[in-house]
Amino acid sequence: MTRVSAPSYDTVCSALSLACRAPSAHNCQPWRWLLAERSVQLFLDLSRLPEVLDPTGRAQVISCGAALHHARIAFAALGWRALVHRLPNPAQPGHLASIQFSPRDHVAPELVALAGVAGQRRTERRSFQSEQVAPELLTELRAAAETEHGVLVRAAEHRSVLLESLRRAGQFRESAAYQSAIAELDDPEPVLPVLGDEAVFAVLATRGDGVDSWLAVGEALSAVLLAAARDGLVGCPLNHLGEVDEERDRVRTAVLGGAGHPQLVLRLGWPASEAPPPSPRRVLADSMELLPIRR
Repeated sequence: MTRVSAPSYDTVCSALSLACRAPSAHNCQPWRWLLAERSVQLFLDLSRLPEVLDPTGRAQVISCGAALHHARIAFAALGWRALVHRLPNPAQPGHLASIQFSPRDHVAPELVALAGVAGQRRTERRSFQSEQVAPELLTELRAAAETEHGVLVRAAEHRSVLLESLRRAGQFRESAAYQSAIAELDDPEPVLPVLGDEAVFAVLATRGDGVDSWLAVGEALSAVLLAAARDGLVGCPLNHLGEVDEERDRVRTAVLGGAGHPQLVLRLGWPASEAPPPSPRRVLADSMELLPIRR
């Protein structure tokens, strides 16, 4: 008997619904899924965020990378291995990934648990508990980032430098043009993140700084956030550095020692209150399109 080589439509919809729970800059959800007969194509939808909020498209590609990793976890939990070809068409820079499938003989319980976490995880912008995060947990998070070709660097001795760079980069967001663009978003981030608590601050970096690196750091971000949530931690990605080159360069020199490219900052810690309500999401049909079947 010939084995099915692609998941059913219902399975794809279930997996992509979970993928769309991924975090995105300003909750812009800039992904577009095209469903072919035996594959899923991921495209970047640059119309989801005004240029003033993301001049290079960096934050939106990172967001799509997070959705791609969420999708991989979701398909795995449903019994499918996602075979991903990243940036498959150089002539179409917005075509970020082509996903094909093969059935899994066994679904590891850890993958099912991560898929469950993906559906429940929340970005926590409020204060965290003062309790320290154990070094072994941070080691696990670093390993999760490395699995996806990212580098997670805790800014322990350089915390003051990092916070100052975040503060300076945040001034860019106070401009009239930036605030006007924020006001026009459908479902913007609900509150400004706290920066003055006892959270762990870590830089998520990559070795390169092209679209492929942005996509990879999005996948690494998803892996770190899901691993953190599995362990009971909460997290908050901060995209400030990606908006101000001068501060990215400063962090690269002071925190990373000139090695690698800082893409975003993560606040990590223990929750101090009940989880916030989930951020609004577009219905899947708004970001998904069926391609006609070739005859």
